[in-house]
Amino acid sequence: MSGTSCDLIIIGGGPAGLTAAIYACRAQLKVVLIEQMMPGGQVATTEWVENYPGFENGVSGYDLMQHMEKQARQFGLEIVSGSIEKVRFRQGVKEITAGGRIYNAKAIIIATGSHPRTVGVPGEDKFRGRGVSYCATCDGPFFKDKDIVVVGGGSSGLQESLYLTRFVRSIELIEVLDHLNAEKILQKRASENDKISIHLKHALVSINGDQKVTSVRVKNQKTGKEREIKADGVFVWVGQSPNTKFLKDVIELDRWGFIPTSTKMETSVPGVYAAGDVRVKDVRQIVTAVSDGAVAAEMALKYIEAMENNEA
Repeated sequence: MSGTSCDLIIIGGGPAGLTAAIYACRAQLKVVLIEQMMPGGQVATTEWVENYPGFENGVSGYDLMQHMEKQARQFGLEIVSGSIEKVRFRQGVKEITAGGRIYNAKAIIIATGSHPRTVGVPGEDKFRGRGVSYCATCDGPFFKDKDIVVVGGGSSGLQESLYLTRFVRSIELIEVLDHLNAEKILQKRASENDKISIHLKHALVSINGDQKVTSVRVKNQKTGKEREIKADGVFVWVGQSPNTKFLKDVIELDRWGFIPTSTKMETSVPGVYAAGDVRVKDVRQIVTAVSDGAVAAEMALKYIEAMENNEA
């Protein structure tokens, strides 16, 4: 067959993908990992991680993922860069086209993760990169001594808000629910920070400005009244959407686009596994992605061994 042949293809280089690679490479499988951007995923852009075991004082997301990548490479992992253009999950050998090249493998692990969900209000697209951001680490320094609005009261919203306080003058945090969904320790830190004001039961209506963001309009869900808040920027953390567009009509997806799996990380297609934030699950954390990656690699190994035994 044409193209590069290997035992296992891993799509995605975040915690799940790199962990799967470490396990698979140590099992002496020939592994190719395909990553559209740099290895590390969203974790690489996270300022500080405090809940990953083994780092009593925390660790930067970038450093953590650098260690994972180096560990995987030392066991023989090949990492290639490219966007997925086509997939063919036939019985037996699976085929992936990425970056203009064809890759063949006996098994596939999908670990493409997810990306920040948008709010979908007027002005969001217009001001993306001009005041609207989804990455505090990337854009926080541009808002030194500025007044900003943060949308989303989950753990990501509060964690990134606390990071932003080292730069900005003030933060107005908007949460549509009547409570915060963040970890209790983050809620405590946010409530004690003088720079953060929290507005529950408020919804973002629009992001306003001319050449850049100057204000947002919010609606009080209880009273129905709207008001304008002056702001130099808006940071959005309202959940994640899976990176699975390339899998439409190829494997089973739920209505949100996430991949349903068994506890063995099996998808609807034999020999194709999913791990990390891309699959249907209740908890999306680095530690659960790492666990998924280990399970997926072990199951892929058993699948490959069974295939080879049947061919013998």
